[in-house]
Amino acid sequence: MDYNAWAGIHVTVTDGVATVTLDHPPLNLMDGVLLPSLRGFVHQVRADADVRVIVFQSADPEFFSAHGDMAYVTDPQALPAATQAAIDAAPGAEIPEGMNILEALSEEVRSLPQVTIGKLAGLARGAGNEFLMALDLRFAAIGRSGQAQPEAHLAIVPGGGGTLNLTRLVGRARALELLVGGQLVGAEVAERYGLVNRALPADEIDEFVDTLARRMAKVKPDVVAALKTTVETVAPAVPHQAYAVENASLYSLFTEDMVDLAHRHLAAGVQTREGELNYEAVVDTL
Repeated sequence: MDYNAWAGIHVTVTDGVATVTLDHPPLNLMDGVLLPSLRGFVHQVRADADVRVIVFQSADPEFFSAHGDMAYVTDPQALPAATQAAIDAAPGAEIPEGMNILEALSEEVRSLPQVTIGKLAGLARGAGNEFLMALDLRFAAIGRSGQAQPEAHLAIVPGGGGTLNLTRLVGRARALELLVGGQLVGAEVAERYGLVNRALPADEIDEFVDTLARRMAKVKPDVVAALKTTVETVAPAVPHQAYAVENASLYSLFTEDMVDLAHRHLAAGVQTREGELNYEAVVDTL
């Protein structure tokens, strides 16, 4: 299949492995460009029998994906426009009732027949981390990676499955620590908490993920399907009604005070490269 139509990502397919490189400067924001492209790719690759494993990585050495676009909060037209673009990118793929487009993407990624792998060698916060958590496997580079769900400090909650998939991965207590505290978690803590499969030296992560992906791509699709089906009997997917609760909670917090706080975040440097490298310190000054 031809995957060249999707802006903000580059896709190569070799030996059954599709490598998807996020390349949407300056921060790989989950915005009206990257969100539709990822959803369109996921919709397209689902039927590609030549792809058995998908690796998601970033062209930016410092950021996997900074987070969702702050314009979703400050501009009333931004989220509806991004949502419509993402709907148009995946014709025929319905959004379950009560779910928003970010939640739908999380569920669509999780349900892919291929094995999905996230290679994290930079920062992933908010919607960027929510996308990672929807993948089957995650590997993080020691000293270079960081993950966070900082939404509580914007007076909202994660809206792309973050509350649900984080709890599924790390358990209730650690989920509340990360959701309410909003701390940036490095690779070694992420591994200990179960947020990633392994923390790997930065100079070894590429070879490790490449070797694993190629090995997995040799497994017959019907075997992978059987394994995924069996695993889900003991580790089931998040039910759609839980996504609906998260979505309702998110929109209940969209107030004028929250929008004003978002503008203060932007004025302080959030969504600039320097501000995002020191996001937690910037937010702590407000």
